[in-house]
Amino acid sequence: MMPAAAALPDRRTLRTLKSAARGCRACDLWRHATQTVFGEGAAAAEVMLVGEQPGNDEDLSGHPFVGPAGRVLEDALEQAGIPRDRIYVTNVVKHFKWEPRGKRRIHAKPKAGEIGACRPWLDAEIAVLHPRIIVCLGATAAKALLGSSFKVSVDRGQFLKSSLAPLVTATVHPSSILREPDSDARKAAMRAFVKDLKKVRAKL
Repeated sequence: MMPAAAALPDRRTLRTLKSAARGCRACDLWRHATQTVFGEGAAAAEVMLVGEQPGNDEDLSGHPFVGPAGRVLEDALEQAGIPRDRIYVTNVVKHFKWEPRGKRRIHAKPKAGEIGACRPWLDAEIAVLHPRIIVCLGATAAKALLGSSFKVSVDRGQFLKSSLAPLVTATVHPSSILREPDSDARKAAMRAFVKDLKKVRAKL
């Protein structure tokens, strides 16, 4: 397997990075994924949203955050007043990791080695984009970027010092809202998610 860093193009733009990432073989996840799902958004985006990995819908379409969790995210961004053209969405892992359950492909959490293998792509995206604010969506993204001791349940919505960007924060992954047991719990989780995103909007 060739390390991701060796596959990075000499001339780095979001376009050249996305093209080069299509052939990434830095870990074994590509073997069972349909395609690489790279980040998308405006080259001048002020906010980078970083999730864990693409899901089934993203794997099939080749675009990030287009499935059910993506629709929750779009709704929350609208409620928070963050224009879509001011954000860039991506994941710490660019291939869908899954396990079969009947005829369905169910999300499987990526291992530390898989996250590490994919990290050069995320670092390159950050270096090209120079976002003013990075928002980690969920524990996997938060721990990857902010350290293994970071706990979203404790530190969500707070802005932290980081060399990655002037402002870095974390909140839940929108998929967690869908996993809430009932309508009332989902509504409460959505309100808390939107509250975190409104803090980001206030910084723009």
